[in-house]
Amino acid sequence: MDTLETRELRYFVAVAEELHFGRAAERLGMAQPPLSRAIQQLERRIGVCLLERNRRGVRLTGAGEVLLHEGRAALDATTAAARRTRRADSPGGPRNRLVLAVKAAGSHELLQKLLDAYAAEPDAAEIEVLPCGMCEQEGILRDGRADVALMQVPFNSLAGFDSEELMTEGRIAILPAGHPLAARKTLSLADISDVPDLPLARWPRHGTYPPGPGPEIHDQTQLAQLIALGRTVAVFPDSARARLWTEHTAVPLTDAPPVVTHIAWPAHSRSLALAGLIRTAAQL
Repeated sequence: MDTLETRELRYFVAVAEELHFGRAAERLGMAQPPLSRAIQQLERRIGVCLLERNRRGVRLTGAGEVLLHEGRAALDATTAAARRTRRADSPGGPRNRLVLAVKAAGSHELLQKLLDAYAAEPDAAEIEVLPCGMCEQEGILRDGRADVALMQVPFNSLAGFDSEELMTEGRIAILPAGHPLAARKTLSLADISDVPDLPLARWPRHGTYPPGPGPEIHDQTQLAQLIALGRTVAVFPDSARARLWTEHTAVPLTDAPPVVTHIAWPAHSRSLALAGLIRTAAQL
């Protein structure tokens, strides 16, 4: 049978993410035995082994990894459908309001130009700007909390979205103003990756932090303060110069891949208001 139920996917994704039936059952608010039976029934129905169980714990099979990826996308799609349907029934409906997700520390100049240009269009919809943390726009757009987003490649994935490229920029290292490297006209990634007294800041990726000696960063204000105190260095798009403190110095990186800002939206969208915003963005 090729049909999967939302409940089955939710159960499987919980087990696949926790890799522990007890923790998954607690997360789902249910007892462990019925959860185990539900996963076994799912495996029998689709005719593949999804999880390898042994004394050391639970491990995903190749088929299980595929279903985890597809299941997350399917659950996001159902959540997005419900959220967008509720917005359609709100006062004014989707014709007169769009939710735009942006990185809180993204290019203010680009965003302001887009909002001003679109506001000047006849029949422009109201735009609600939804500031996001680092790399959160993708998830917010996938699960329906936003109708459209400004996303940056390579930090965000555009898979499954339609998009229009808006801007390409280089990257800079933001350092404490008094550090010796701050006096350089340019730097390479190697120059800032092996400085014992100035480790690179670490941002969370998929809920965990990458290994390294640098501080774990939770928000932009914390990062700015740690740079000013001489505790870390960070790499940002060139547009971040607009947010520098007097205790900071920005130095161009000669070998860092460029950052490309896109406006992205769900591929299946039929919103006339969204189409108007995309046209305005493309004209910029």
